[in-house]
Amino acid sequence: MAEEKKIIIDEDWKSQVEAEKEQLAKGGSDAAAEAAGAPDDAELGWPPASFPMLVSTFATEAMVGLGQIPNPVSNQPEVSPPRAQYAIDMLAVLQEKTKGNLDPGEEAGLEDLLHQLRMAFVAVTQGGVQ
Repeated sequence: MAEEKKIIIDEDWKSQVEAEKEQLAKGGSDAAAEAAGAPDDAELGWPPASFPMLVSTFATEAMVGLGQIPNPVSNQPEVSPPRAQYAIDMLAVLQEKTKGNLDPGEEAGLEDLLHQLRMAFVAVTQGGVQ
């Protein structure tokens, strides 16, 4: 004989969704985040999103791949040319896509950073670690 499968429906999620909708209507998304226990950016200590921060993120990733900064997971310097190359390529894409839209300081800084990272990449991949 074939057994009939019991379907269990969790009705509790409906009341939770309704409570979240009411909370959003009252206080906006900040109140919903607080109700869910999610910390906001200020509590996490994150810097504001900006172009220099984006560039810094990719530059840091490239330096980790070049072994200039310890890997945050292992806390040991690890050379990974593909990882470094990807981050350097992403910075080059940013440079190309933002051409003409950066102030002179940002443009010069990005150009200098890319030059330094490329030179370090060549040094690492051709045998001499800086």
